Amino acid sequence: MDYIVLYFTGLVAMMLGTLAGGGGLITMPAMLLMGIPIHSVIGASKISTTVSSFSTFLTVLLKKQITLRESWWILPVSLTGGTLGGLAATHIMEATLYKLAIILLIGAFLTSFLSKADFAGEASLKPSKTGITGLVGIGLYDGLFGPGQGTLLLYVFNHLRISYMRSIGFVRLATFSSGFGAAISYIAMGKIIWPIACALVLGSLSGAQIGVRIAGKLNPQHVRILLRVVIIGLIIQLIVKALL
Repeated sequence: MDYIVLYFTGLVAMMLGTLAGGGGLITMPAMLLMGIPIHSVIGASKISTTVSSFSTFLTVLLKKQITLRESWWILPVSLTGGTLGGLAATHIMEATLYKLAIILLIGAFLTSFLSKADFAGEASLKPSKTGITGLVGIGLYDGLFGPGQGTLLLYVFNHLRISYMRSIGFVRLATFSSGFGAAISYIAMGKIIWPIACALVLGSLSGAQIGVRIAGKLNPQHVRILLRVVIIGLIIQLIVKALL
């Protein structure tokens, strides 16, 4: 029964995560309520996110909405951040991670009102100071903890004037890269409970494919609203956890 619950948890979480980030709104509390240790929760989430994110990236790539030529540099940049974050995770107190997440998400929420970008841009993606710095920093955060990582990445690509569907492809590639680095770290530390991780992976793969198909029908203006709702939900959840 628990594995069925984990499957649907992964499905719903990755569907939301593909559209606006914030899959941690669902996976983190659900798995913690099942009594799974925090580092095993994060480790299983990294593995499921890595696999499902790559499947979403391939879907967008095969539709020729993005190209390998413009996205190759995301791999080493996000991988570096995710690996470093994963290695550092066990040396930082859980309460500190919650505070860091809250600060980052509040910053993203405020920035969403200041930015004039609306996911309707048609710019080509090229390595830039803003892009590289943003991806390394968010990759590091993803390896450390992760809730809201996808949402923060969407804001970075929005700032770079990348359209919504193309942003989803790039976000999933960056998430795959940082998640892969973090997952390797958690596996090496022996923090993975494999039956739990496998159930979550199967659900996440289903949710990723559902999410990417819904995304193609969303109005960019509605995306900004969805992102803000997700951020508020994440902030509330993390504040409650930090106070408990």
